[in-house]
Amino acid sequence: MKSNKSLHTILPSKYPIIQAPMFGVTTPEMVAAANRANCLGSLALGDLNADKCIEQIRKTKELTDQAFIANIFVHQLPEVNHDLIEHYNTTKLYIEQLAKEHHLDVKIPEFEEIKLNSYHEQIDAIIAENCKIVSFTFGNLDDDSIHKLKANDILTIGTCTSLEEALLLEKSGIDILNIQGWEAGGHRGSFKDHDIPKIGGLALLNTIKEHVQNPLIYSGGVTNARIISAVKKMGADGFQIGSLLLNSEESALHEFEKNKLSSIKEDDIVLTKSFSGRYARGIKNTFIEKVEQSNYILPYPYQNKLTNELRKVAKLNKNSEFTSNWIGQSIPKLSRESTTTILNNLINEIETFD
Repeated sequence: MKSNKSLHTILPSKYPIIQAPMFGVTTPEMVAAANRANCLGSLALGDLNADKCIEQIRKTKELTDQAFIANIFVHQLPEVNHDLIEHYNTTKLYIEQLAKEHHLDVKIPEFEEIKLNSYHEQIDAIIAENCKIVSFTFGNLDDDSIHKLKANDILTIGTCTSLEEALLLEKSGIDILNIQGWEAGGHRGSFKDHDIPKIGGLALLNTIKEHVQNPLIYSGGVTNARIISAVKKMGADGFQIGSLLLNSEESALHEFEKNKLSSIKEDDIVLTKSFSGRYARGIKNTFIEKVEQSNYILPYPYQNKLTNELRKVAKLNKNSEFTSNWIGQSIPKLSRESTTTILNNLINEIETFD
């Protein structure tokens, strides 16, 4: 497989293949394994505080001497008011009771115990640790952050799910656009958390390619050489691989979660806000079915913080009915091999296909 010329002089990896930053799945070991396949690893930092970000970055650097992407969430925080606090309290009681009915002993923190982190602190940590590539989702960086990153020669990759979002990213000076199709697994990268764009990947790629000059990374359903060949012909410069690596040796998923992923069908996969307050694509389960049709969903990140303890307890109890199990609409054959092996096999398949 030949390296793509439009990204070859920008990205440090031999191949224009990016291991997706899947928060809760990606580990420093996965990032290093992706780098060993001459692809570009992505460290999922989500909304971790600065100290946790530094800890994860340093652990990754111990495992690889190659550059990798640091990925963060850049969501806007909702206004704290009486209604939000009341909604939190009623949702807390509902979820604790729901967990109890299913033999899970969960104690969710009180509203005032919730600690929220700013992505500005993450950016300072990333700069201090001399990371050279930052990707982000859930919106765009503010101008000061963009200028700060550029001043430190840090490459920026923004996620878009519509042409409007792509144009905003390009206009603000973001270097590379990551196009996320509707079929992608995990959280939607949309700038807003309601009335989100519902555009299929190929349609979105085709439209954005006609209107922007930035290099384009395609993500969503990228599981084999046929798909990569098709989106490459349509103008994609790079390809982000996520679901294909869920059951890899380096994945943070527990054994019971990997087993669950290996037996799903098309109609098991849904889009839901129930776990985090933002739309994400994954496997339907009891929690989603109960909460999705209720009024017990808070805006991100409060819903995410509220369900965090539930997910921890469910994992300890090996109960996949109360954990978030993200995967894309295109269900690949999931391998238990190393991320390095999985990506090497994909590259070999691409070279044979080409």
